[in-house]
Amino acid sequence: MSFQPAPLDFQSCKNSQSMQSRILLIEDERDLAETLMYQLQRMNYLVFWEPDGPEGLEFARLALPDLVILDLILPGLDGLQVCRRLKSDSRTASIPIMILTARDSETDEVVGFSMGADDYVRKPFRIQPLLLRIQALLRKTDAANPTNRVLTSFGLEVDRVNHTVTYNGQPLDLTPTEFRMLWTLMSQPGRPFSRLELIEVSRGQDAAALERTIDVHIRSLRNKLLGAGNLIETVRGIGYRFIRE
Repeated sequence: MSFQPAPLDFQSCKNSQSMQSRILLIEDERDLAETLMYQLQRMNYLVFWEPDGPEGLEFARLALPDLVILDLILPGLDGLQVCRRLKSDSRTASIPIMILTARDSETDEVVGFSMGADDYVRKPFRIQPLLLRIQALLRKTDAANPTNRVLTSFGLEVDRVNHTVTYNGQPLDLTPTEFRMLWTLMSQPGRPFSRLELIEVSRGQDAAALERTIDVHIRSLRNKLLGAGNLIETVRGIGYRFIRE
């Protein structure tokens, strides 16, 4: 990367929840996106980037991130429409949205909030105050929706705050990739995920190169889930799904 990020006081920014939070950045300015991704990754957030509206909307519906950071001026579909569609979909309505835009009129801000945005930040911005606002928004969402950090089904419990998995109370030892795949499958039971989709939500931008390894990860995950391994079904010609309770 060619940019030189400003030094940050990370002791004032880090918290335990940032270790597991997933952030989707929908932004078409590559240099800005790379800068922001770098800073967020240094805080141990898992960050995904989509450069246009339609792809960003699709990925948000797939991955169900903890936060969407959204530009307004995007190719394909503008940010206000992305915001409106996410907030009108029951699957994504609770995901907080931070609008990050060069539009600085009061009218634009009012429209953004009316579409369901949770915060509105104007460009250019200072990086450390922005990171603190991101952290505060994630913390507020966790407090309002404590159940969105733990999934339970058929005796399996997956805790994204503490990064633990148990089956009938017995701790299970999963790799980070296995953990993310299990969370993704359990978050939308009954929904078939393709191999590429599972790799995308598990590893981000290196997905294509790792698609061929998905069957290996799933086989290992099934083995580690003990008696719950059969809860992950193979969907012929598509990929995998977690059975609906």
